[in-house]
Formats: sequence, structure tokens, C-alpha cells
Amino acid sequence: MSQEKLPTSLELMCTPSFRLAYRDPELMEQPEMRSVRLQLEAMKPQLAMWKAKIDSTIVVFGSARIHDPSEARHNVQVAEMLLAERPSDRRLQMKVRQAKHLLELSAYYQMAQEFSRLVSEECKQDERKNYVIVTGGGPGIMEAANRGAWDAEMPSVGLNIKLPREQQPNRYISPDLCFQFHYFAIRKMHFLLLAKALVVFPGGFGTFDELFETLTLRQTGRMQRIPIVLFGKKNFWDKVIDFQFLVDCGVIDVSDLDLFFPAETPQQAWDYIKRFHERDEA
Repeated sequence: MSQEKLPTSLELMCTPSFRLAYRDPELMEQPEMRSVRLQLEAMKPQLAMWKAKIDSTIVVFGSARIHDPSEARHNVQVAEMLLAERPSDRRLQMKVRQAKHLLELSAYYQMAQEFSRLVSEECKQDERKNYVIVTGGGPGIMEAANRGAWDAEMPSVGLNIKLPREQQPNRYISPDLCFQFHYFAIRKMHFLLLAKALVVFPGGFGTFDELFETLTLRQTGRMQRIPIVLFGKKNFWDKVIDFQFLVDCGVIDVSDLDLFFPAETPQQAWDYIKRFHERDEA
């Protein structure tokens, strides 16, 4: 390079190569930096949990599409109005059926909210925070669970994931405990890292994924012993999967059915979780 083209010190300081590595977005987004990004996603929520003095959590899973009953009723009305304009439209007919099913399921929104309120109220006394509610941070059942903790004036955690839709955080998450993840694997790890219980409401593929991964980890002894509570076993879970058939086929043991507990009320679920840990500590 000729002398007349030598850059100034200021020009050199403005080059991408001069940036501090951790402040260089182009560097951080390179495929070769995936391991560093994974580590950052693992550590950021952990540091925040330590700072907030959270010792243990209860994870609540469930559909993002199961809303508060008032909203569910409104969705039925909208679907029926659209169908009235085009009564032969099969897609709109299906939308009405789905909206009515979701209205029936909206009772679980209230149960999730009440369950979280119960837990949060009872665990209010300790300086260290135990049984803090953790959700996927989105709408529906997740919102209901965060809302229950908010009703009790207690913190709750939202572990959002970057998705094409349904990834907006609900307003009831504690602002300093609202996280966004890129990697599903790291998010799943944080769900279970401090978990003392898993409470599962009706849901779709995402809820199934999270439930069955936890069941697998419990079955194989690869995680801490925690109670797994299923809300709506008779009206929902037994209709979407035949657990007894898996036993009959020999692909799971009959003892594996003891890995989860069916609950129909928030108090029943909370009482079972407490009994589970009292037995373990005895």
C-alpha cells in the first residue's frame, strides 16, 4: 500500500476487525460461532435466575391457542358470523367447530391461572424463591400461568422461542425474567434445570414434545425426580394417546404409568406436588 493511501487511526478503529469480539454482530452470527451462541443462551437466563434468588421452579406447559373464556366466546361468535355469510364453506365450518372446542378447553385457562396463584401465594414467605412459575412465555395457557403468579404479586419466568408466530411474550411475565431463545435445546434445558414439578395442560405438538421429552428423561433416570401432572387426562389426554395400549404392546412398562398423575383441579395438583416432595424428603 502506498503511503498516500495509509488509513488514519480513526479509520482503522471503524473497521469490523477492530471491534471487540463480543460486540461484533457479524462475527457472532457466523456458523462457526454456534457453540459460543449456545453458551451465551445457556448462561444469560442462569445468571438472571441467580440474581433473582430463584432456587426452584414449577414448569407449566399447554396450548398457546387456549384462551380466556371471554375471548374464546368472542372467537366463536366471529367464526359463526363469517360462516353465516358463506354457509357452504367447509373451511369456515371447520373454523366454527374448532372455535367451539377451544371454548370448551378455555376452562383450562382458568385452572392454569388458579393453579399458579395457589402455588405463588403459598410460596410467598421465603426470601429464597421456590416453586417459581415458568412457562414458554407465550399466550394461551402460558399467559394464564404467568397471570396467576402476577395475581399473587410474585415473579414468574417466560422462556420465549423465536418462531414465525405465537412467539410474542405475554404481559404477565416479570420483565427481568422474560427471555428469548433461538435454540430449542437450550430452552428445554432451562425448563427443567431447576424444576420441582411439571404441570401439563391440553396442547398441540409443542406441548406433546415437551411432555414426552420429560417423560423420557424421567423414565431413563437422566434428570431429577419430579412429579408430572396431567390436567384433563380423561377428557383430553386419553383421547389423543392410549397410554394403556403402549403398555399392552410392551413398548413401555406398566410402572411407567406412575410417572404422571392425573389432576382435575388446581388444589389437587398442588397437593400432589407437595406430597411427592414430602415423601422424597422423608
